[in-house]
Amino acid sequence: MTPPFMNGDFITNLPKAELHLHIEGSLEPELMFALAERNKVAIPFKSVEDVRAAYSFTNLQTFLDIYYAGAAVLQTEEDFRDLAVAYFDRVAEDGVVHAEIFFDPQTHTHRGIPFDVVARGLFAGIDEAQAKHGMSVGLIMSFLRHLDEEDAFKTFAQAEPWLDQFIGVGLDSSEVGHPPSKFARVFAAAGDAGLMLCAHAGEEGPPAYIHEALDILQVDRIDHGNRALEDPTLVARLARDAMTLTVCPLSNVALRNVDRLENHPIDRMLDLGLRATIHSDDPAYFGGYIGENFRQTARARNLSRDQVVMLARNSFLGSFLDDDSLSGHLATLDAYVKAHA
Repeated sequence: MTPPFMNGDFITNLPKAELHLHIEGSLEPELMFALAERNKVAIPFKSVEDVRAAYSFTNLQTFLDIYYAGAAVLQTEEDFRDLAVAYFDRVAEDGVVHAEIFFDPQTHTHRGIPFDVVARGLFAGIDEAQAKHGMSVGLIMSFLRHLDEEDAFKTFAQAEPWLDQFIGVGLDSSEVGHPPSKFARVFAAAGDAGLMLCAHAGEEGPPAYIHEALDILQVDRIDHGNRALEDPTLVARLARDAMTLTVCPLSNVALRNVDRLENHPIDRMLDLGLRATIHSDDPAYFGGYIGENFRQTARARNLSRDQVVMLARNSFLGSFLDDDSLSGHLATLDAYVKAHA
C-alpha cells in the first residue's frame, strides 16, 4: 500500500534546493525547435517526436552527443534568458525555493558565442526568477573535462569580469579517462578567487576519482558520487566530513549507471550516514525534473516520509547559501513539514 504522503502534493510542494542541474540540459524539444526556427539553425531532427525518440542512451557519451547537438540552437542573450526562465518556471511548481545551476561556457564559446552573451542571458533569467518566484539562485561555471586544462584556463580568463557574480566552479562532461587531477591548477585558481568548488566524480568514473576530487581539487561538494559505495573507507570519510553528494536517480537509470530505479542506492546512502540529496541533472533528457525525481524514487524505493524530508533538508545543508539564508530556508522547510504532519 502506498503511504498517504506519496499520494498527495506533500512531495511536490516540499521546499527543496536544486544543486545539480545543467541549464543546457533543461532544453525541452519544443523550445529547441522554436529556437532553431528563430535563429535559422539546422538540427538533426525533423520533429519533437524524433528528438524524444533519440533519448535512449547507453552511456554518458551517447547522451552528450545529443546534448551538444541541441545546444547549437542557443545563439543570443534572449535564447539563454528564455532557457533559464523556462526552467525556473517549471521547478517553481516542484517546490524549489533555491537553485544552484551549472552552465557550460565552453559548449558555447567553441561555437563562436561570446562568453558575455551567455552570462548576460542567464543572469537576465535569474533576475526574472527572483522577481517572479522569490527564488534564490546561484550560478556555477563548469569546465568540460574532455577538453584540456589550458582551455579551462582560457575560459576562466574570459569569466574574470563575472567572477564576483558566480558562486562556484564545477567539472562535468565525459568522466572516464579524465580524472579530476587533470584540472588541479585551474581549480586552485578558482579557490584562490573565492569561488566554491564542486566536481562530478563517481558517476561512471571509479571511487579513485572521488578521492582526487577531495584531495587534489579540494572540492566543497561531490556531484553524483554513487560509486563511493564501492569503497567503505571512502564512505566513512564522506559521512564523517558531511560531504554532500548531489545524486540524480533518473539520470542514473537513463545512463545505465543503475539498471532500474527500484535498485537505486539512495536510501542505502542515507542509512550509511551520507549527506545524499536528489536532483535532476538534465531533466529534458532524463525523464523528469526534481519533483519527478523525488516522487518516482520515493515510490520505487518505498522511502519513508522522514527519508524524503531528510533528502530535502540535505539539499539545503549542502548548498552554498550563507548562514542566515540557510537558516531561513530550513525554517521554511520545518514549518511546511509541521503544517503537513
